[in-house]
Parts: sequence; C-alpha cells; structure tokens
Amino acid sequence: MIKKILLSAVLVAALTQITTAQTKLKTGVWRGALTTAAANHIPFNFEVTNTGGKQQLAIINSTEHFKVTDVTAKGDSVFIKMPLFDSEFRLKQTGDNLQGLFIRHLGEKDQQIAFNATAATPWRFLKTPAATKYNVSGRWSAIIGEGDGRDTTVGEFKQVGQKVTGTFLTTTGDYRFLEGTVSGDSLYLSCFDGGHAFLFTAKIADNNTLTDGKFFSGLAGKDVWTAVRNENAKLPDAYSLAALKPGYKKLAFTFKDLTGKPVSLDDARYKNKVVIIQIMGSWCPNCMDETAYMVNYYKKYQPRGVEVIGLAYERTTDFARSQKALAQLKNRFDIKYPILITGYTSNKVETAKSLPMLTKVVGFPTTIIIDKSGDVRKIHTGFNGPGTGEHYTEFISEFEKLTDDLLAEK
Repeated sequence: MIKKILLSAVLVAALTQITTAQTKLKTGVWRGALTTAAANHIPFNFEVTNTGGKQQLAIINSTEHFKVTDVTAKGDSVFIKMPLFDSEFRLKQTGDNLQGLFIRHLGEKDQQIAFNATAATPWRFLKTPAATKYNVSGRWSAIIGEGDGRDTTVGEFKQVGQKVTGTFLTTTGDYRFLEGTVSGDSLYLSCFDGGHAFLFTAKIADNNTLTDGKFFSGLAGKDVWTAVRNENAKLPDAYSLAALKPGYKKLAFTFKDLTGKPVSLDDARYKNKVVIIQIMGSWCPNCMDETAYMVNYYKKYQPRGVEVIGLAYERTTDFARSQKALAQLKNRFDIKYPILITGYTSNKVETAKSLPMLTKVVGFPTTIIIDKSGDVRKIHTGFNGPGTGEHYTEFISEFEKLTDDLLAEK
C-alpha cells in the first residue's frame, strides 16, 4: 500500500511538471500575426520574459516596448489580457506555437480576429528581405483613401539597411510606431498596440513615388494610399480646426467621475486656475499617448496652479462598462486628475452634443486650454505622440510655454 501511495505521488508530481512545462511560454522574441477578413496577415513581434516568478511580455513596435503583465495559463490554454483597450487573447499552445483568437470588446459586441504566433522568430515580415536599391527615409505627402474619405497625411520614415520605422501624421493624431522593411521594390509597415492593428504595403516606383498602396486596419478595415516625397509637406495648424461658436467665451459642463460624483468647472477646485480639458476615450491610441504625457505634465504644473480634467467618450453609454474601462486606464498610467464619464459615445456628432458651445469636435483627442478667468484660449485637435519624434518634443515645448504664459497672467 505504501509503495502504491509513493508511486501515485511520484506520478502526480511528474504529471504536474509536464503540465507546468506545457504552459510555460518560451522566453525570447516571438512573431505574432493577426489575420484580417481579407486573409492578410498583420504581423508584430513580442518578447516573453520571466519576471519575479511570473511570465510577462512586451509588444515591440520600433522603440516602444508595450508591457503586458496579465499572462496566465491552464493546461495548454494561454490567456493574455491587454492592460488597455478592453481586449484579450485566448490561445492554445502547441510546442513553440500559439493559435487562437484576439478579442476586442466593443461596446455592445465583441470582435474576434484569428491569431497565431511562433517562438524564436525575431523577424517581422520577411526572414531574408530581397536586395533593394531604394531608401524611403524622409518626409512624404501621402493620401489615404479615396473620394470623400480621402485623408491627406504626412509620412515620415527612417530606413537603416532594409529596416524601416516611422509613422503617418494626420490632423487628428498619428499612426504611432510603425515598423517594417523594404524588400526589392516593396514597402511593408505594421504596428499593434494591444487594441489597434495596422498594415501598410506599397510598391516603390522610384525614390520619390510610392504607388499601389494598401492599408489594412483591424479585422475588416481596408483602404488604398499613395505618396510622393515632399520634404516640405505639412498639416494644417492643429489649433485652427475647432473653436467656440460666436458669442461664447467659456465652456460649461457637469459630468460624473469614476465614483459617480458630479464634477463641474464651477467647482471651487478650478477657480482662478489654468484648466486643461482632455477630450478622450479609453479606446483611443493617441489618447493613450496624450495621457502618458499629461500625467507627467500634471505632476509638474499642478503645484503651480494648473488642473486637468479628462472627459471620456466611450464605445457605450453604459456607465458601469465605461467605469471599468476607464479604471483600467487610470491604473495603467496612475492618473491623479479626475476622469469624467460623459455618458455620450465616441461618435463625433454625439461628442459635439455634449459640449454645444463648440463648433465641432474633429477628432480624439482634443485639448481645450482655459485661462485663470475661465475663458477658452485655445483648442488643439489631435496629438503628436512619441512615435512622431521631433513633432512630439516640439508640441511639448510649445504647450508648456503656453502654460507658463497663462500662469504669468494677472
């Protein structure tokens, strides 16, 4: 009997070790790929590490390593929850491969995208790109879309060898950290931030022309694009796209914070203060970049008389669901200023209804700067995040100089 008990204990221990081995992801760089409805693959890399006895991963896009710590495994199943955007992976592990679904929880419905990944695969598009005579480094005037949906953008790329990094700047923000390669006469770029997946491909007609561009976004987004080299390409002034309606000088609202407490600009906390209003949403990647900056801005300027209020426009009008998504954002960035749940959706028409003194809301984020007397002084549309390089540092310099000037006013 004792021998049987000992044998059983040994067997259980052995099975436990096997199960543990099966659920451990191989450390190092993996290549993941989301499959669009058009059967295109949107690739990205991520690195798995063992930290403090637990596994975590970092999604790699150029210089950005987006940390994900909620990684769990049961048997051959692996569950990865993104720290933002209310999204997750549900996967099955077979050896050094993962296969399953990337799920985005979008308001009243879920979107599922097929996903697979392979360990020890540090390349993104091609293991061995074809030799090329082209270099796409520089600034490009690009048009994404056709007809009324055309969006004039500025592409800025840096090519070292055959590796390309960069982004597209638009009037409402940027496409964050794109990374890819030039192979022969073809350009490939992609990024994935835990909620949004982009793939750009194009033919390089010559050193000054990109043609036959295809743009894939998420499960079903698909568009065309072209670009010509233009070192003088630029966008409209971000402070010129939205304004107050004639007759208005001030902003007025009352919305609830994450605890359900009403907050208004008339509250004593905001009297005689420079106030920054951040029109944002937990679903918005450019808002994520702006929030990361705004947290540090608030630490610097709040002691000097600046307050910040986030106005959240979510995918749903359900308060509890919005509260959960925004709590995740608040915890991720350790946000100390209030975030208010407006109860309006991210549809720009709905957003504009919530603030009827504005002519329109062009995009997310939109930042409204209010002086110490309560008057709106400027409205900035979009945000140039860290993926835009010098544009990001220029924005910070200009924005903080404006803050200094408003604080100095009597």
